Amino acid sequence: MKYILSMVLSMLYLASVAQEERMITDRPGFTNNPATTRDKWLQVETGISRQSEKYSAPYKDQIFDHPSVLIKYGIGHRFELRMITALSTRRDEAVNLTDVYTGIRTFQLGGKFNFLKQKKFRPGISLMGHYSFHKLESPGFRYDSIDGANLRLVFENAFSKCFFLGYSGGLEWRTFRYEAAFVYSVSPRVILGEDWLLFAEIYGYAWPKRTPHNTIAFGLAYYLNDNLKIDASAGFGLTKPAPDNVFSVGASFRFRTSKKAD
Repeated sequence: MKYILSMVLSMLYLASVAQEERMITDRPGFTNNPATTRDKWLQVETGISRQSEKYSAPYKDQIFDHPSVLIKYGIGHRFELRMITALSTRRDEAVNLTDVYTGIRTFQLGGKFNFLKQKKFRPGISLMGHYSFHKLESPGFRYDSIDGANLRLVFENAFSKCFFLGYSGGLEWRTFRYEAAFVYSVSPRVILGEDWLLFAEIYGYAWPKRTPHNTIAFGLAYYLNDNLKIDASAGFGLTKPAPDNVFSVGASFRFRTSKKAD
């Protein structure tokens, strides 16, 4: 325990003293950002969240991520390796019965490639994808023994120094056994002062002949310095299949792994 605490404090210290251009994160929000992590830098984006869904009274599901973790490592100026995982607790509540599961909810490996930098009104564009290893998930969260994947194009337009529009679209295979869902999001973002970021977001999943899962969310983030950022967000479902509500708080930090990093 002392070793883990010492390691976390060391990372936070490195993040606070390094002097580079401001870190860009995928947190908070679903839309992501086309920017990639700087070459030879390690970036960690983590948080805790709660998602609730009522099917019909008194049946209710809740999923707590404690925490979810995105780890990114920059290779060159346009590519980053990515790992996503989450330690979670799921509560399935029914009449006189509550089932509780705790374990690894997801484990994904992937990358993001930025093939077009933003210039004036031309958006920055990146291709991002992950492979989901379902056999590494805990039994209470394992949807299927067949793996899955997701693939998205991520865009962002900067209309001024303080107003941005992010949007994305792609496909997600929860498992390769079934058809893919179309994944989409739109997110205007506003920078206030030098350190505050506010955003709104609509995102969801759609399948042929099924009601889409549409959610709206709002959030804010604050830069403690160029390499350390905290955030909070909340949202609710716009369609019946979507989660009733979602809450999240988190932090992101980065540090250089090589003195020769650009």
